Amino acid sequence: MAADSEPESEVFEITDFTTASEWERFISKVEEVLNDWKLIGHSLGKPLEKGIFTSGTWEERSDEISFADFRFSVTHHYLVQESPDKEGKDEESEDAIPQSMQDLLCMNNDFPPRAHCLVRWYGLREFVVIAPAAHSDAVLSESKCNLLLSSISIALGNTGCQVPLFVQIHHKWRRMYMGECQGPGVRTDFEMVHLRKVPSQYTHLSGLLDIFKSKIGCPLTPLPPVSIAIRFTYVLQDWQQYFWPQQPPDIDALVGGEVGGLEFGKLPFGACEDPISELHLATTWPHLTEGIIVDNDVYSDLDPVQAPHWSVRVRKADNPQCLLGDFVTEFLKICRRKESTDEILGRSTFEEEGREVADITHALSKLTEPAPVPIHKLSVSNMVHTAKKKIRKHRGEESPLNNDVLNTILLFLFPDAVSEKPLDGTTSIDSSNPASEPGDYTLYNQFKSAPSDSLTYKLALCLCMINFYHGGLKGVAHLWQEFVLEMRFRWENNFLIPGLASGPPDLRCCLLHQKLQMLNCCIERKKARDEGKKTSPSDSTTGAYPGDAGKAGGQLGLDHLRDTEKEKGEVGKSWDSWSDSEEEFFECLSDTEDLKGNGQESGKKGGPKEMANFKPEGRLHQHGKLTLLHNGEPLYIPVTQEPAPMTEDLLEEQSEVLAKLGTSAEGAHLRARMQSACLLSDMESFKAANPGCFLEDFVRWYSPRDYIEEEVTDEKGNVVLKGELSARMKIPSNMWVEAWETAKPVPARRQRRLFDDTREAEKVLHYLAMQKPADLARHLLPCVIHAAVLKVKEEESLENIPSVKKIIKQIIAHSSKVLHFPNPEDKKLEEIILQITTVEAIIARARSLKAKFGTEKCELEEEKEGLERFVSCLLEQPEVSVTGAGRGHAGRIIHKLFVNAQRAAAVALPEEELKKSGCPEERRQTLVSDFPPPAGRELILRATVPRPAPYSKALPQRMYSVLTKEDFRLAGAFSSDTSFF
Repeated sequence: MAADSEPESEVFEITDFTTASEWERFISKVEEVLNDWKLIGHSLGKPLEKGIFTSGTWEERSDEISFADFRFSVTHHYLVQESPDKEGKDEESEDAIPQSMQDLLCMNNDFPPRAHCLVRWYGLREFVVIAPAAHSDAVLSESKCNLLLSSISIALGNTGCQVPLFVQIHHKWRRMYMGECQGPGVRTDFEMVHLRKVPSQYTHLSGLLDIFKSKIGCPLTPLPPVSIAIRFTYVLQDWQQYFWPQQPPDIDALVGGEVGGLEFGKLPFGACEDPISELHLATTWPHLTEGIIVDNDVYSDLDPVQAPHWSVRVRKADNPQCLLGDFVTEFLKICRRKESTDEILGRSTFEEEGREVADITHALSKLTEPAPVPIHKLSVSNMVHTAKKKIRKHRGEESPLNNDVLNTILLFLFPDAVSEKPLDGTTSIDSSNPASEPGDYTLYNQFKSAPSDSLTYKLALCLCMINFYHGGLKGVAHLWQEFVLEMRFRWENNFLIPGLASGPPDLRCCLLHQKLQMLNCCIERKKARDEGKKTSPSDSTTGAYPGDAGKAGGQLGLDHLRDTEKEKGEVGKSWDSWSDSEEEFFECLSDTEDLKGNGQESGKKGGPKEMANFKPEGRLHQHGKLTLLHNGEPLYIPVTQEPAPMTEDLLEEQSEVLAKLGTSAEGAHLRARMQSACLLSDMESFKAANPGCFLEDFVRWYSPRDYIEEEVTDEKGNVVLKGELSARMKIPSNMWVEAWETAKPVPARRQRRLFDDTREAEKVLHYLAMQKPADLARHLLPCVIHAAVLKVKEEESLENIPSVKKIIKQIIAHSSKVLHFPNPEDKKLEEIILQITTVEAIIARARSLKAKFGTEKCELEEEKEGLERFVSCLLEQPEVSVTGAGRGHAGRIIHKLFVNAQRAAAVALPEEELKKSGCPEERRQTLVSDFPPPAGRELILRATVPRPAPYSKALPQRMYSVLTKEDFRLAGAFSSDTSFF
């Protein structure tokens, strides 16, 4: 039994040779990718135009494949071109050599200024690269390189793809590629040599020709001529006769309102160092034939001045320090600070015991003081030194800003302080017209900053300069504290704040600007009241205010915040026109208390007949020809209270309160009461000015569209006008009807104030005092960016650079999106500042190049225009051709720059090197050539020869060579006939 079972226990190992190995799978993946990208078969494109490699569009697509566990990325690079209309010629081109082989001989795009290295080396318009996917991975061993080359060779053969396929070998920084291209009966091998040290016999043309010929190994005795293209690159680093004009500002200087050569309110501009570090001159001999020139280790015919083609590129300094960019960046840094003003400066004036309480009491007591408030003379010495005394009390003698700087800033911010006499309201308010530049008006709206002639804008620029030059964060905190003290001084002494448009806060501006405008509104109201106390007659019941009719148009600020539908021009109102005396001002009257002076009670419908007997009060002027509906008396426009001005944070607070009231009936009623405070006040004024009036009379003046008139025929057959209230006014429990019923005939001057200027001013002053430097910087950053953009626009207009105009438009579009949000992200703000710095650097480069090429010194207009065009092309393009090469106007200037640099270098040579035959001067003259040794030599050798046998097909051969100080590379494309060998 044991013997029988032995055969069964034997195991036969069966190897299945049909399963694919990793290598085969890799080849099939390569084929699959080539198929997916439709790179199969032949495709002939148009002949390449001159310069198309730089001006055309290059695209690429990638995929990932793996060989076992090693990942490769496959990338297809190609020049986007229109497909040629050659459908009928397909049959003729079947045996044509692949497009890539034809491109090897094309001379239109030698040495492209900006292209993939394989495009530069081989002149290809389309190719595929297989490279290790991970940046750190590399194919180092020779066996792996050969395996990859075999793989691509098989893949190309299997698919019939005629696009060259390259594999990247060695470390990526070496840019080593091996590749292959296959066509019908032809093949091109792409090979490469990369060395650090250059063999001396290959530093010139004759040595490279030897390599090329030996590599081709052409069996023909009279070898077909080799076509040669040569480019030598010369580098100019030393601008001897030219110094960078931008000097860093002298921050210690302070002369007549200028700090460090910079006026307050003007941003600095320009690069601190030369933004152009090098000039590269490429001298090219595009079409030479072997035997025409000599270039060996003893002698060379290649004189750069005689080169038929010159082109120039400039190398930009890496991140040149730009003043405007630094200014704004440093200001942005304040936004990240956490300290409060008190922590930075020590104990603040606002914490002085009893001081704050005394201030507020003093402010509130102004309403009941019998004597007029003494108004001090406003002057810089008064302003600064009052504040300084208080600050020094706690802080010692040393303060971050010295008196000279502080005086200069305060004079700049408050120009009205020069005058020694008290100011009236009209002289201190700047007009709200936009700056002279038309774009600026919309710019401050877009950025939510402030007009460029406003106090807020000037303050932003001053803080920016203080932060950069005078004391940094401490200086900012000090100036802000002085500013807040100045605001309080102006409020207490009824001095209007200069540089702010009159009227309510402009919600299009930043919140800080709105707060300052609010404070100005408060000062205006308080000033009008205080002046009224001194000048008003005791009689409180003046009739139509004859002196106020003219005032109504200019100072009234009609209807900006009212959401009712009054027609403009129909409403006259002036708080300033009141003449409140202490006896007349009923601030504390309760809503329910009757007005005993007239003994009036509000009627149910609004106008009982008895009311017509009362004396009218608070009339402004007659309303055209309108008369009251019931008694035919003329309808008078009353003096009304201005609606309370509001800043955006107060509006938000109010909307939150209204939203919290909910949708219940009680909440809705309360909301309506809150919203109709202004309406009620106007109704009371109207009733006082028009005794015996009805709601219809009020609506005809206040909201004419809600009073509908139509022609009807009466009983006698006459056509008469009959009017009635609109449908919305007849809705039961209408807010207007309710308000009319509760309104009493009270003139505006005796009503409860809609706007409590004392309370609002103290709120603003407290808000300002509580701002940390970081909060302040956040508020003012839109103004600083706005100023930076205006500065860039102003500087660009002098240079007229098209690309800069485009970037400025992008900056404005980007900034207007970012700055409209309350707290923009730091990253987005940094992006905006980086864009501004980029533009500044471009403009600095333009100025640097103009100075170097002396565009201003040109006497001939034609030459000047040509040079300016040349300079602007240098900024816009990677490489610019020099018209007329070394003999053109620009060429002569470049030649002179090199000659001067060479002479300066020779003068600097050590004397020992010159102690040879002849005097040093003569020796120097013979040593100095116009150009230094070339920093880079590039050569392209081309030929069309049969390989490998004399009867093989004649195919293109090409070798590119580049030689720099530490780099030597040969890139060869050698074609051979695979049918007849």
